[in-house]
Amino acid sequence: MMAENPAGKPIEAPAEITNLAWQKTELARHPKRPYPMDFIQLLFTEFSEIHGDRVFGDDYAMACGMARFHGEQVLVIANLKGRSTKEKVQRNFGMPNPEGYRKALRAMKFAEKFGRPIFTFIDLTGANPGLGAEERGQAEAIARNLREMARLRVPVIATVTGEGGSGGALALAVADRVLMLENAVYSVISPEACASIMWRDATKRALAADALRTSSESIMKLGCVDAVVPEPAGGAQNDPEQAAALLDEALQHHLSELKNTSVDELVRNRLSKFRNIAQFYSEG
Repeated sequence: MMAENPAGKPIEAPAEITNLAWQKTELARHPKRPYPMDFIQLLFTEFSEIHGDRVFGDDYAMACGMARFHGEQVLVIANLKGRSTKEKVQRNFGMPNPEGYRKALRAMKFAEKFGRPIFTFIDLTGANPGLGAEERGQAEAIARNLREMARLRVPVIATVTGEGGSGGALALAVADRVLMLENAVYSVISPEACASIMWRDATKRALAADALRTSSESIMKLGCVDAVVPEPAGGAQNDPEQAAALLDEALQHHLSELKNTSVDELVRNRLSKFRNIAQFYSEG
């Protein structure tokens, strides 16, 4: 199977694929799958939301707030999708605007000031690519988050609960520990968009998902996440409470480890981890 990319060079599609990668993508997008705010409500208490970026406005696709995790004061951040059509439109289908990322960073700086651990929850196809978002500095907002998260002087734990898409996800995932739920996916681009670019045919999304190695198992092997959290049989949508309990156990374990690490070592290890992700060498 051959196709040409926009530059005119032929690209060969994989001859054999498994459907596992696409099956995982469909599970990650299941309409009844728990969203980040569902996990926050199941895992945390006394959630008090922070609004606005103090520059442009409030972004309904991003939620930030102080809460308690097993009695300890922490900061939680999550993108919001919405279930109904009205909610989806209000929250821009879970794709944050630059003011959402600026709000998240403002909240993270609060947490750093008061020494509170940070938890982020990610389920988005990407940041809002619209004209308005670009005019208000989408790329700059994401880049600033990447830089500032890399040197936060508090423990940071990120969890991909559904889709982790592109820089929009990474802007919340520069963390000491990056976790993925078993049926979540994490990728630089969606399978449909990749297939449209590579083979000019979005229906080849399963080929693209397999080539992108989007599944939690593949991402773990690449070293891009630190742990895969198991889900109930059939997926988190079948038993959200059990899925939250399994995630709760993992979060407690990793937070305990990070709290026993000095601040300087925490920052040093975080920087080293992201500088060395996915490196490979070849001898010619």
